Amino acid sequence: MSDDAPWLAELRRRAAQPPLQAREPLCWGAAEIGSIEAALGERMQGDGLPLRREAGAWQIGSRDDETLAELAAWLREHGLAGRWRDELLPVIDAEGRVHGAIERAAMRPLGLITQAVHLVGRHPDGRFWVQQRAHDKATDPGLWDTLVGGLMAAGETVQTTLERETWEEAGLRLRELEGVQPLGHLQVRRPVAEGYMVERAVLFQAVVPRRLAPENRDGEVAGFACVDAAALREGLAAGRYTLEAALIHAHALALDAAPR
Repeated sequence: MSDDAPWLAELRRRAAQPPLQAREPLCWGAAEIGSIEAALGERMQGDGLPLRREAGAWQIGSRDDETLAELAAWLREHGLAGRWRDELLPVIDAEGRVHGAIERAAMRPLGLITQAVHLVGRHPDGRFWVQQRAHDKATDPGLWDTLVGGLMAAGETVQTTLERETWEEAGLRLRELEGVQPLGHLQVRRPVAEGYMVERAVLFQAVVPRRLAPENRDGEVAGFACVDAAALREGLAAGRYTLEAALIHAHALALDAAPR
């Protein structure tokens, strides 16, 4: 697959977009953890939230999870949060240091960094296992995705997230898969409906043995398919996959085609 394919160049462009509206850094002490639009910061400050503007950045006034919960609750009350999940995600800085935890629905409005894992599933004959996202998903409903993909929850490691998501999304135990290996990393920065997405993904690949087949457990997958490289490439070019899954699968296809 050519690196200069127009559809692949467009995917890469979409994965590195600036915000639609200017945003200013959101800080917790000396650590920059996210970003917000100035108008949003002013609204929150005006409503008495522990947020103040200092030297072109917004400083959260108290370093504890209760303060983060207060910010998230305000966003929910004013219809500015994403879908509320009662799920805490870690709040990290650019170096990956954890500073607290906050409701998942507040991540994009505050421009916080999310951490994800993705597993490219392969059939022993080389085909790709892919999943179709449920049609009621808040993001990219009905599009096709990697076999497994999900966000790291507070208190998890990459390994525990991969194990949990592999079971919840595909009904597979990671220990039952063959040839589990790292596939690289992906970073995406782009505007989304709730705000600004900054996501770092750790990628893996594994073979699903013939005796096993994926079966969703959490209700967030509409179905699975096993496709060959030509069908996968055609689907990527046609825009039937999420942005992240398209870039990840394009990377896997390129590795397959590379000289050994």
